Amino acid sequence: MASTLTEHPVANLRSRPADTILLVEDDPHIARMYRFKLEYDGYRVHLAMTGETALALAFRSHVDLVLLDMGLPAMDGLQVLAALRADGRTVSLPVVILSNYDDPQLIERALQLGAIDYLVKSKATPGKVSSGITRWMAAPTD
Repeated sequence: MASTLTEHPVANLRSRPADTILLVEDDPHIARMYRFKLEYDGYRVHLAMTGETALALAFRSHVDLVLLDMGLPAMDGLQVLAALRADGRTVSLPVVILSNYDDPQLIERALQLGAIDYLVKSKATPGKVSSGITRWMAAPTD
């Protein structure tokens, strides 16, 4: 009897190209944790540690979804979100806030600016974030 190879879960992902996630996170440990899970689940991940880098990547690369931290150096998450919404290339790009800040006014402002969801990191495991991506990419952004 011929032996069969057990397939690695990552090898059995999709027949179409992987969706690309722009992860905007300035903490390298948190970035590594989320990036590992997203890549394990078959997503391509671009990492930006500043708002300026995030905008450059969003404007010049194909991105399917942005996971955006609020507490970034120099340019905060709200400024990044406003810039994404103001540019025709990214006006309808789905953006999910992934932040330590859970201030209701900040959450409301992010949603008003066009974020489709707001997750507090202490309640958002990498698995929870990864499992929401398909739903978030299908959500209307207007």
